[in-house]
Amino acid sequence: MSVADLVTAAADGSPRAVARLISLVEDAAPELRSVMAALAPLSGRARIVGLTGSPGVGKSTTTAALVGAFRTRGLRVGVLAVDPSSPFSGGALLGDRVRMQDHALDPGVFIRSMASRGHLGGLSWATPQALRVLDAAGCEVVLVETVGVGQAEVEVASLADSTVVLLAPGMGDAIQAAKAGILEVADVFVVNKADRDGADNTVRDLRNMISQGDGPHGGWRPPIVKTVAARGEGIDDLVERLDEHWAWLASTGELARRRTARAAAEIEAIALTALRERLGDLHQGTALDTLAASVVAGETDPYAAADALVAGVTRI
Repeated sequence: MSVADLVTAAADGSPRAVARLISLVEDAAPELRSVMAALAPLSGRARIVGLTGSPGVGKSTTTAALVGAFRTRGLRVGVLAVDPSSPFSGGALLGDRVRMQDHALDPGVFIRSMASRGHLGGLSWATPQALRVLDAAGCEVVLVETVGVGQAEVEVASLADSTVVLLAPGMGDAIQAAKAGILEVADVFVVNKADRDGADNTVRDLRNMISQGDGPHGGWRPPIVKTVAARGEGIDDLVERLDEHWAWLASTGELARRRTARAAAEIEAIALTALRERLGDLHQGTALDTLAASVVAGETDPYAAADALVAGVTRI
């Protein structure tokens, strides 16, 4: 199928076309620019909710429960579950799909596991473009679940309209949450597995940490929701808090600000990738090696050499 046919089929809800488009994104196929150009007029309508937290807090289970809650409203839901990469094949381990079998046959749900492929921050490098595919395909809500990688998962906040940070009793206190930087990125906190001992202590610690901060960003103070996602408990309350945050985003102009910042970061990432490719061309042409030798010989300094390298890149 041509790019135009794929985009048309995806907009009509074809799971096969959506999957093919995301594969083109992940593979950085030559058609990628044409795909993005065709998707641009169709995107910008989906609510994007990011879920992050340490391994074992129940991100996949909570994601599956949220899919069910949004489906009861009749909304089309997309899920991007970023899995760790296999060290052998480089592909996703598909652990999240195993936990979402209840929605596997629902035509109103599209679930895609993506391999992190060594990318830090808990996401795949292709996640922003994959989000555009699901948005253009008519998903009204897109849930992005990050890899459980401990203290490097805050990148999802730059992609999501609303960021949900999950914690669980017995998996580290709120000091660990502060070290990971998640207090700053959370729009909603979820204390999952709240039927365990220590759940109230975790909630109290979070409240204390929030109260000691600089205050709510732009007037929004992150609520704390207790859930037992495996039994569906507290999920309706979580959806209500997300609705409140969505309304706040729209009424304050914060939604437009976040999406503009997201687009700027995406443009910068694409531009830097292109520059790295040009730098590689210069390296192969020995320009970089020549400049490095000049620095070693004391004939120039690293800053002047870098300026010369940038000038060379812009002339390519």
